[in-house]
Amino acid sequence: MTSGKSRVPPRLRERVARAAGYRCGYCRTDQRITGYQLTIDHIVPESGGGKTVEENLWMACIACNQHKGAQVYGNDPMTGRRTRLFNPRRQKWKAHFRWSEDGTEIIGLTACGRATVIALQINRPEITAARRLWVGVGWWPPKG
Repeated sequence: MTSGKSRVPPRLRERVARAAGYRCGYCRTDQRITGYQLTIDHIVPESGGGKTVEENLWMACIACNQHKGAQVYGNDPMTGRRTRLFNPRRQKWKAHFRWSEDGTEIIGLTACGRATVIALQINRPEITAARRLWVGVGWWPPKG
């Protein structure tokens, strides 16, 4: 392993994927409509001391995972205050986010939610365009 990242054993990966409902914990994109396998996200990144243990792992789409990187904190655009990013394992998505009326954007309801939307660029143009198509065929927004 030259990258310094721990390998996630297949059984552990499957337990995490099943617990996550095979969806990104941040933008809720379902693996079935992405065209690629979701990645394992270290909620507390390994570079920040996070371990490769089930309690620190969740599923993320490639884009959310790349934008999150080693971040654990972000700035709430409403208050400017530094706040922890959303933890999909410990926090309820609906407590921090909601869908826009047309179902194409994720709206942060709390400081944590707003900071996460900005830090992970959850409403970037290419994904909102895809969501618009998904809405049109009844795949979006996800239920639950």
